[in-house]
Amino acid sequence: MKNQITRWNPFREMEQVQDRLSSLWNWEPFRLNGPAEEALAVNEWSPRVDIVEAEREFIVKVELPEMKREDVKVNVEDHLLTITGERKLEQEEKNQKFHRIERQYGSFARSFTLPATATGDKVTAEFKDGLLRVHVPKDAKTAAKTVEIKAS
Repeated sequence: MKNQITRWNPFREMEQVQDRLSSLWNWEPFRLNGPAEEALAVNEWSPRVDIVEAEREFIVKVELPEMKREDVKVNVEDHLLTITGERKLEQEEKNQKFHRIERQYGSFARSFTLPATATGDKVTAEFKDGLLRVHVPKDAKTAAKTVEIKAS
């Protein structure tokens, strides 16, 4: 048997530790299906979000690959923007069988508190190519202003 020399990569080990810690935050201790190791590998799905502030609005961009517009809901109530939905697991076809499933599926809910300058009753949303864009206009009346400090 040959001895193999493996180059040590500390960054790979750090990534593995980070993956393990990330999976622990969403760990389900009691699973009926499969061994305990599988429970550590399964995370609750949460889509990636970018929030951008433009001159007249906030734009919330949500990655929702392979989802349909009908599977997503956007709600604004009491200055809280909530985006919910569900990505369904693909069904095996007769001539196919899955060997590995790493993408995450299931229901999700993301909530964001809107700033005081946001106008929650005028929110619009558009969905195209797996990207949801939620436009939250700013209210010009409540925009921040600079206050002059007078010397006495």
